[in-house]
Amino acid sequence: MDDTAIAAPHLRFFADLSVQVGQPQQVGATLRGTRRVIPIVGGQVRGDGWSARVLPGGADFQLIVHAGYAELDARYVLEADGGDLVYVQNQAVRRGAPELMERIARGEPVDPAQIYFRCQPRFETASTALAWINEHLFVGSGARHPDKVVMRFFALL
Repeated sequence: MDDTAIAAPHLRFFADLSVQVGQPQQVGATLRGTRRVIPIVGGQVRGDGWSARVLPGGADFQLIVHAGYAELDARYVLEADGGDLVYVQNQAVRRGAPELMERIARGEPVDPAQIYFRCQPRFETASTALAWINEHLFVGSGARHPDKVVMRFFALL
């Protein structure tokens, strides 16, 4: 087998998301870190040739591991323009200077260029038009704002 024939992955734009969030629920300091739950209350998705809305009812389950690092696990549902539903599980890491991470936790604006925010969304759908997303991997980048999270997702080809 010739290992040089293995292709390097490429990225293809999939969608821009703007996810509206509610007030954090502070669970507090646990054995693993500080736990927070951020309600997802709505939002919009714009893809290449398609769009959707973020349905209320999801949440972002966060673990603040230390002052400069957080692990995120958001779960929510999209409703595409045609009515098809897409379940999203988006795991992410957010890293930055502790003082900037504290500002984010307080709901204050922070320059997104100063924060490392990368994610790995997974999708599940019964939609025939979007069926291909069930069997692909995706990556993305994001930025946290006081009332929303904006992200750009790419299919990993």
